Amino acid sequence: MKLRYVLIGIALLGSEASATSPSAQPPKDVMEIVEEGEIEWAASRFGAHLPIAILAGDPTKPGPYVVRVKFSPGHMSKPHFHQETRYILVLKGTWWAGWGPSGDHGATVAVPAGSFVVHHPNKIHYDGAKDDEVELLIMGTGPSSITDVDPSGKPTKE
Repeated sequence: MKLRYVLIGIALLGSEASATSPSAQPPKDVMEIVEEGEIEWAASRFGAHLPIAILAGDPTKPGPYVVRVKFSPGHMSKPHFHQETRYILVLKGTWWAGWGPSGDHGATVAVPAGSFVVHHPNKIHYDGAKDDEVELLIMGTGPSSITDVDPSGKPTKE
């Protein structure tokens, strides 16, 4: 008789443990978990050397958005500005950031992994990766925009 109660207790503990196991997912109306292997990367409008993953929202539409961006080694953006404020967390590598219309890659500052950056709206800057891949988490409120500028700081036409 005692053995039966022990076996029932073990079965109940096992079922309780599986309900709280790490592989169980919460209801989507409570929270959504996207694991690293489930993130969908795509080439950005700038090409395969700057892949992007949209994690939440839609940067092309009004409202908040969250994206991840990878800069391939040696890829630096042209001088540009955004009309919206952008909040950036450096996830991996050393990101190099410069300001003003010169685009002088030698005049950039190192922004190491773990650093947080705010790009203020309509302020000219350029950035990217030098020796290693860089990965960023970028958050903002759309619609997002990127306006390239010429060396005098005037918007260029594309």
